[in-house]
Amino acid sequence: MASCVSSQVYEDLKDKNESLRTENEALMARLDGSGNSNTDVYTVANLQKELADLTAEKTRLAMELAAVNVNMATLQASYDALEANSSEALTENLARNRKLLQQLEAKEKALAKEEARLQLLEKKLKDRSQRVEELEGIIAAKDAKMRVLKDAISAALTNFEGNGLTVEQRDGKVYVSMENKLLFESGSWAVNARGRQAVEQLGQVLAKNPEIAVLIEGHTDNVPYGGNGTMKDNWDLSTKRATAIVTILTENNNIPKENLTAAGRGEYAPVAPNSTAAGKAKNRRIEVILTPKLDEINKLLNDI
Repeated sequence: MASCVSSQVYEDLKDKNESLRTENEALMARLDGSGNSNTDVYTVANLQKELADLTAEKTRLAMELAAVNVNMATLQASYDALEANSSEALTENLARNRKLLQQLEAKEKALAKEEARLQLLEKKLKDRSQRVEELEGIIAAKDAKMRVLKDAISAALTNFEGNGLTVEQRDGKVYVSMENKLLFESGSWAVNARGRQAVEQLGQVLAKNPEIAVLIEGHTDNVPYGGNGTMKDNWDLSTKRATAIVTILTENNNIPKENLTAAGRGEYAPVAPNSTAAGKAKNRRIEVILTPKLDEINKLLNDI
């Protein structure tokens, strides 16, 4: 805008200077052709004064024109600098905006990726919670079934409970403990008649529950085995007694043989101190440990 105003002033001064020059030339022509009369002398003096005034005015206008030119050059330089600075600032702003846009796009992509991951995690958590609920339901059902099994065994062996036989449920399993006085003579692994009756009645309940794993453990006190023959120590004796119980159970064809396991624990898993006769009697025992098969539970655990 400053540049346009300066150009207009310059043109006006130029036109005025040209007009003064033309007028000056006309006056000089009149001066050259004038006479010597007093009137002409007066006129010449006036013309000369007017010429001097015009010359001074011309000089003043020339100076103003020069100042305007300088000012116009300054304004043009300022405008050029401003335009350059504006272009540079615009370029910087564009670069900054482009960078911010790229950062925004990167953050949006990261957010979308995180949202997708969160949705997947929520789905996995939901699936896992569902499997946990299923697992809890299965465990609860198995616990209920084991309670029913425990009650059935207690009912079947009611004549033997309190005579060296106990039935209890703990940790999701049923434990049938039979002291050796109910089953064996001292140092023997042959099951007596009353003991056989108890094992057979236990077998009748197990035959109705083919999905139950049966572990028969033989236990002794800490008194070293003193018998003769091929039996070497309490390990052998406890194993022989456990095997004798398994043999009786296998006579019941409705009990899957693959469900049965015999193990000898010797004197190394006592339930009472061996310092008293009563404690030794409790340690000499057969334990039948009944465990529900956990295939379904294990499958769910692997999926969690």
